[in-house]
Amino acid sequence: MKRWLLLVCLALVALITASCAVLDEKQRAWIFQPSDRTWSGGLAAADGMDEVWIKLSTTSSQPPATLHGLWLPAEQPNAPILLYLHGARYNVTGSAPRMRRMQELGFSVLGVDYRGFGKSSPALPSEDSAYEDARAAWDWLAKKYPDRPRYIFGHSLGGPIAIRLATQVDDERGTLVESTFTSIADVVDSTSWGWLPVSLLITQRFEAVRQVATIGSPLLVVHGSDDRLILPSLGRKLYDAAAQPKLFVLVEGGSHHNTNAVGQTQYRQALTQLFGLH
Repeated sequence: MKRWLLLVCLALVALITASCAVLDEKQRAWIFQPSDRTWSGGLAAADGMDEVWIKLSTTSSQPPATLHGLWLPAEQPNAPILLYLHGARYNVTGSAPRMRRMQELGFSVLGVDYRGFGKSSPALPSEDSAYEDARAAWDWLAKKYPDRPRYIFGHSLGGPIAIRLATQVDDERGTLVESTFTSIADVVDSTSWGWLPVSLLITQRFEAVRQVATIGSPLLVVHGSDDRLILPSLGRKLYDAAAQPKLFVLVEGGSHHNTNAVGQTQYRQALTQLFGLH
């Protein structure tokens, strides 16, 4: 009888473990939606950008990995540098128009693809691997441009990744996030499925709201008033959790995808007000 109970318990543990592994894998695929897809506007905007390849240091249990990025230098040789961390679904080429608008604001811009996106090494991304990829790109910039002021930018899912990076480094001049959120659990709660008690089942949590108060740089939070994918209230809640100095900019008429374009003038004013950039 004892042996039978032991076998049953072991079988249940194996079933739960397998179920958790499948759940985690499904969540990673749903949250990141990794692909090499882009759109025609992205392809046109990426024309003329330089390709960058960044090698990741790996352990013996991991295969060698490489990140692919796009580099867009500013006209001014000593311009500040912006690390651009994109959101889900589209590769870095899809963010090329937004990268160009940030260049127009005075930055040299490096945008990178996480593993599993675009030309970066194939893999199913995870919250931890995305954090590692962002740190690798930041270290690459720090080594290549040690005397240039550097900033971190995250759009949508890239926002929590940017905030996590800002908690790990101490040489960023500022952190900017656009159309982003407090946590995956809060995003789920803000949808029509929010009544379901799924929070405890979320493995990829991206709890930026728990980390944002510890970043060591000024924080700019930008959100569009008409964002229906990530509600503006989540951006405001993230801002409220941050320490000073900080600034919240609500772009009237901005959606999840065009806030950067609609709010270009507000961006310029915020960069001057919060970071002293002209």
